[in-house]
Amino acid sequence: MNILNNFQFALGAAMALCLSLAPMPADAQAPPAGDARLYQIAEAASPQRLEADIRKLVSFGTRNTFSDTLSDVRGIGAARRWIKAELDKISAACGNCLEVSYQYSTIKGGSSPRIPQDVTVVNVVAVQRGSLYPNRYIIMSGDIDSRVSDANDAVKDSPGANDNASGMAGVLEAARILSKYKFPASIVYTGLSGEEQGLWGGQYMAKMAKEQGWDIIGVLNNDMIGNIEGINGEVDNRTFRVFSEPTPPSEDERERTWRRVYGGEVDGPSRQLARYIDRLTAQYCTNLDAVLIYRLDRFGRGGHHRPFNDEGFPGVRIMETHENYRRQHQDLRVEDGIAYGDVIEGVNFPYAAKLTGVNAITLAALAWAPPAPVNVQIGGIVQASTRLKWEGSNDPNLAGYKIYWRETTAPQWQSSRFVDMTVNDFTLQNIIIDNYLFGVAAVGKDGNESLVVYPTTLIARR
Repeated sequence: MNILNNFQFALGAAMALCLSLAPMPADAQAPPAGDARLYQIAEAASPQRLEADIRKLVSFGTRNTFSDTLSDVRGIGAARRWIKAELDKISAACGNCLEVSYQYSTIKGGSSPRIPQDVTVVNVVAVQRGSLYPNRYIIMSGDIDSRVSDANDAVKDSPGANDNASGMAGVLEAARILSKYKFPASIVYTGLSGEEQGLWGGQYMAKMAKEQGWDIIGVLNNDMIGNIEGINGEVDNRTFRVFSEPTPPSEDERERTWRRVYGGEVDGPSRQLARYIDRLTAQYCTNLDAVLIYRLDRFGRGGHHRPFNDEGFPGVRIMETHENYRRQHQDLRVEDGIAYGDVIEGVNFPYAAKLTGVNAITLAALAWAPPAPVNVQIGGIVQASTRLKWEGSNDPNLAGYKIYWRETTAPQWQSSRFVDMTVNDFTLQNIIIDNYLFGVAAVGKDGNESLVVYPTTLIARR
């Protein structure tokens, strides 16, 4: 490369760098870099309240799907009635801001190997109705039920302290925190049942949401958020995992062809939700890091985000980084000096509070953010620059849009450019379309952003 070419290469690189760092036009009013409310929300979860809730759930002896439904002190019936009563209390404290109800679904015996008899699966649901977009939902879920070695043993004590009283307690605590605020979109706090027998509660709720036309922005499935001592000897209270599928299973042939030719195989809505959680955690949480796992769930195992994914909704699993399999799905016993069972001593309450905070800031940020852009298009084939075009909304909180881009091998968005709300067609000068992946998010005047939307249509060349 001669001196002139060296100079031209350096100049082009400098121009590309300046594009991401250059000041915005005078008419583009930049939103704040963060929302001060989210710093408060991130720290608001109480380890003491979480401990009290987890101990209460453990006190029911067993919450197996087939356990007692009539007793007031033992079994899944008593547990779900207590959960509903807690949500009713939270609602009363906020002026009846929650719509609390049960969802019933009868599963026929023989539907699966883990359903030997007819059983009614009951979810507990509380909706904090949005003021502007009541049919847009962000959902946080935990599981009510527990199990021992035999998934269908409804008699033995099955405390389920971490799996999944920790996740259910996190849902209740998030409701306590966020019910003090008002949001344009709706937030759903739910305890799902029948998880250990085949994700039945989630299947019912996801199908109901699909039939009723819910616009679900994202589902945060919390399944085991309290253990910090791994089976491998690791002790870690500074990280957690976020599992997410790459693209929706509902894709049609055109969408599959697009991803094969133009990329986006790791840029589906669930993966964008995972990146969103990672970004918020880095900004608003202290001494905590989200570890993104590019996988639907753990090997050979499942969680209650999957039924929503199966219906085409974005959803992720949030959980501890290091699992202890001696405390999962085990009869209470001691063998060779090793204690087995999911008991309260295996739960770290400050850690569960930190992960509850992650959920709360994600729910709040998405509920406050403007609707994501739609019909995002991209152009720039054999050109020096990349053009993006989209359709926005008339949201009163809308400040503008952020165009994001990253190297094709980068896990997280690396660069961004804010444009005014009047702009819905923008060209990134000297950013070559072949070398990066792109997306667009809506940005509110309070700094909260929608999920990033990956382009799925080509702009006709000029």
